[in-house]
Amino acid sequence: MSNALAIASVTAVLKDLLDNAVIDHSLSTVVGDQITITALPPDRIRTGGNEIVQLNLFLYNVAPNPGWRNVGLPSRNNEGQQLTNPPLAIDLYYLLSAYGREDFDSEILLGYAMQTLHEMPVLTRDAIRKALEPISPVDGSSLPEGMKDLSASDLAEQVEMIKITPHTISTEEISKLWSAFQANYRPSVAYHVSVVLIESKYQTRSPLPVLSRGRPDSITGRDEGVITQPDLLPPFPTIQEVKPPDNQPAIRMSERLVVSGHHLDGDQVAVLFTHVRSSNALELPASSGATSTEFKVDIPEDPATGPVDPESPVNPDNWQAGIYSISGVIKRTDQPDRTTNELSIALAPLIRSITTSVTDGVVTLSVICSPKVWKKQQVSLVVVDRTINAETIMQDKTDTLTFKSTDLPSGAQWVRLRVDGIESILIDRSGPVPVFNSSDQVVIP
Repeated sequence: MSNALAIASVTAVLKDLLDNAVIDHSLSTVVGDQITITALPPDRIRTGGNEIVQLNLFLYNVAPNPGWRNVGLPSRNNEGQQLTNPPLAIDLYYLLSAYGREDFDSEILLGYAMQTLHEMPVLTRDAIRKALEPISPVDGSSLPEGMKDLSASDLAEQVEMIKITPHTISTEEISKLWSAFQANYRPSVAYHVSVVLIESKYQTRSPLPVLSRGRPDSITGRDEGVITQPDLLPPFPTIQEVKPPDNQPAIRMSERLVVSGHHLDGDQVAVLFTHVRSSNALELPASSGATSTEFKVDIPEDPATGPVDPESPVNPDNWQAGIYSISGVIKRTDQPDRTTNELSIALAPLIRSITTSVTDGVVTLSVICSPKVWKKQQVSLVVVDRTINAETIMQDKTDTLTFKSTDLPSGAQWVRLRVDGIESILIDRSGPVPVFNSSDQVVIP
């Protein structure tokens, strides 16, 4: 990077190019007068009857470079300590004007000057060094005082090459410029010079190199780095579908649920079930044979086979019919646990048995169901097309429900148990064609 002398150095190099063009093309002979190259404000140039023949290069605008302005940011940490020295990236805008006493002097000078800059659209590093560090027969004692320090600008060492491009300005803009100069107008052309990178030399904090990221790999002791994959799937575990058996609309106790997605493989896979009425998740392990695209989970048997912990998720007493949100937990020994997204699944009640009795024209239906119904759940029985609300549930949980009605048709009727809006599965889809479950039928006396 260059330093704060870079702006003056660019002007000096451009001025040197024009000086060389005057000498190489013998312009003094062409115009018949001594030619001067300056870099002054236009209002300080002598005009009128005693006007001298000269080219003037004036820096009329400096603007941030949009491509480099955010490089190296942020430069300080949260404690205000200097981390980096971001470069000051700027573009320079010059106005090249030609002056002369005789006809065509200005046009001749401007033409040669424009040709010179056209033929060198990029300031090479050698050209910059030659312009800022002139060798014999021109020594430093003959240079202006300001030129003697410009060799320390490091302009030739900056990473970006400096480009010179003609810059179009309208008649209105150039009129405003010369009005602001408060000087007499002369033939002029504008140039855009980009980019100049100025960097300070303040001391910064430089941390040690990073050897590894995150938790080390169990085999190599190093983080394996960024993992890429040749597809459009997200790189994290995702559940895309949950499938009850036999294309049922819901799952029931003692059945197996199939969960499919991607990136589901791990050393251990668990499934979290969270009921809409509870914030406590029930965690079940996935069955053996889990793959990256699928795993299976067995809903606890009801009744349980053998003694179970009252707090255990495999205890059927901890389950209730209704809507569950499920998510997978992928566990790997060398990585933190990853939790998938959530999908919903309905746990439908199952009618285990149903009995009827009639007293004084009132039909009483006693239903034993699975899983147990919790006290706050909404329960009803649909007999054919008639809905009967359950009698008040006194226990916290019960698997025995009572329904009473005086308006039921006699004979064999199909029934459906509805808990929190989820109905028992009346249709059996396990065969070649769907049929009604024979167990979900009751005979009304």
